Amino acid sequence: MTYVNANDHCGNNEQARLLAQLIIKDGKQNRSTIRCNKLLTEVALSKAKKMLEFGLIAHTLDGSPNDRLRAANYQLPKYYGNDFNSNQVEAIAGGYKDAEEVWSAFKRSEAHRTHLLAEHEFYLEQDEIGVALIKEWNSPHVEYWVIYLAKGLQQDQSKTKHLDDIPNKSLFIMQAPKE
Repeated sequence: MTYVNANDHCGNNEQARLLAQLIIKDGKQNRSTIRCNKLLTEVALSKAKKMLEFGLIAHTLDGSPNDRLRAANYQLPKYYGNDFNSNQVEAIAGGYKDAEEVWSAFKRSEAHRTHLLAEHEFYLEQDEIGVALIKEWNSPHVEYWVIYLAKGLQQDQSKTKHLDDIPNKSLFIMQAPKE
């Protein structure tokens, strides 16, 4: 098992921090560096609480994931979408009992794997992560997972390369299969 530092700001608890480490250290990770970001973890925790409150796993419970980060004063580049369905930064899941199980599920989902492992050129610039997990036995999904993986603030937030398509994964959510 990977040692997880409780002070690394990658996650709100041990399982969330372990998921962050699984993403960062995956052998197929295409990013050279991913830093833990306390603000991203705080926003992820807030989003997990919102999903628990509604009993839903959904990207747009209170606006788009991109707008949620901007509202928390996380400075996304302007070319990241700003409409209601804009999502270049968030991955969510429900009903997976631990970090290994949810990471396995994320890797089986093409849209999530593409984002979290930077399989699309656009995602290579994303270098900051924050993860949250909330468990509530008396809720529809029990476990609520939220990952934010985004581009950290840099001097020049303009696009460095021309990309014809900027991926948007607002419609991709994951729920553990019901047994």
